[in-house]
Amino acid sequence: MRSATVSRNTKETQIEVSINLDGNGIYDVSTGIGFLDHMLEQLARHGLFDITVKAKGDLHIDFHHTTEDVGIALGEAVNKALGDRKGITRYGHAYIPMDETLSRVSLDLSNRPYLIWKVNFTRPKLGEMDTELFKEWFQAFAFGAGMTLHVENIYGENNHHIVESCYKGIARAMRTAVTIDPRAANAVPSTKGTLSGGI
Repeated sequence: MRSATVSRNTKETQIEVSINLDGNGIYDVSTGIGFLDHMLEQLARHGLFDITVKAKGDLHIDFHHTTEDVGIALGEAVNKALGDRKGITRYGHAYIPMDETLSRVSLDLSNRPYLIWKVNFTRPKLGEMDTELFKEWFQAFAFGAGMTLHVENIYGENNHHIVESCYKGIARAMRTAVTIDPRAANAVPSTKGTLSGGI
């Protein structure tokens, strides 16, 4: 099993996360932010990752620190669980429809973190969560995981559908990318022979 646990403790947040990349979609998530919990549950269920997230943050200020730090910690857990990335498929993509919405996610587990975010919202909040924080989570997660990540909402009207399709998209794309390719199970998927920060 490719699994890892990461703790992140600062003056702003205290977070412990764990992930099993070869799981069954089981989750136990508690961040104090209801909508973020819901999205992390989508990541687990549709990626077939077992995820535990326990977070306490300075929510009396706003949700920014908790959202970002959960993304960092969970990304670092993915990075740790991947190890030397030997045998992984490396690339993944998904088109996710949700009623009137269609979103596309493409990613590369290259250890070269980058985010392209082409997602716009027409509301400032979903539940109590600022919609601008979703980009912060995806960026923190991508950089923690060593992932090149492109997220685009192609069209859609309902803001809940838009962001949920993005989380389901990254779940399905990661599910493909972390899968061990039986034809190259002992090889790092790079002509460099390593995925430690280079193509």
